[in-house]
Amino acid sequence: SGDHIYKMDYRRMVEYHLSKDADLTISALEVDTKEASQFGIIGVDENNRVIGFQEKPKKPVSIPGKPGKALASMGIYIFNTECLIRSLSVDAKKDSSHDFGKDIIPQLFSSGKKVYIFPFIDENKKETLYWRDVGTIESYYEANMDLVQVDPLCNLYDSAWPLRTYMEQAPPAKTVFAQEKEKNGRLGIALDSIISNGCIISGGRVQRSVLSPYVRINSYAEVYDSILMEGVDVGRRARIRRAIIDKGVAIPQDMSIGYDSVEDKKRFLVTDSGIVVIPKERKITLQ
Repeated sequence: SGDHIYKMDYRRMVEYHLSKDADLTISALEVDTKEASQFGIIGVDENNRVIGFQEKPKKPVSIPGKPGKALASMGIYIFNTECLIRSLSVDAKKDSSHDFGKDIIPQLFSSGKKVYIFPFIDENKKETLYWRDVGTIESYYEANMDLVQVDPLCNLYDSAWPLRTYMEQAPPAKTVFAQEKEKNGRLGIALDSIISNGCIISGGRVQRSVLSPYVRINSYAEVYDSILMEGVDVGRRARIRRAIIDKGVAIPQDMSIGYDSVEDKKRFLVTDSGIVVIPKERKITLQ
């Protein structure tokens, strides 16, 4: 689950595993069947015991009584030690494809081992908790845009779930040129955005965006609905919309990105949903 974003108290899953006296417990959640082909899909009985497993099926089976919904593996597992060692020994044989979803899980439940799912739900609301697979550009983009909502489900400011991560020592972010708004319209402003340390919004505008450390937005530049990585420099009067720009990219002044898909596709990667992606330290010139 290294490319997934979620909050889970693993103690609850361990307690559940022990209460079931399970050999293997798989954390699982409901997903739309139209997205289910990206995941391992699980079939269970009325007691949440696993009776079937399909690895990324082309035609996922819906949950009984819930058309349009399938039960997907989150890639989080708890094994009994003996069961894990035995499973790895069996999987080491040459006739195995050495695939977790195709070999180990089916072998366990088909041989009578006690394999259960742990439903990833809010016990009070009985709803699926926040979880995002960020293995695609679109899902990565949407997960970042989730963060700038007024009350995001994945709240970075939740004191009960502090993020244990490296925080670089950098000066605080700042915005400048408010005094020139009436004179020439120049104003450094950020709205509905996450602005990291070291950023300077120098007379430009940022809205619904995520800025990593040391990003600079120069005068009259506009950035909307975008993700800018560390050290990105946006030149004067440049316009950026629905873009992911990697580290160290300098956007020339007067350039427009995200406003003309035909032109964008000549220079950059553009996803089917119209997100413009610019790789790290890409040298860009106006044509």
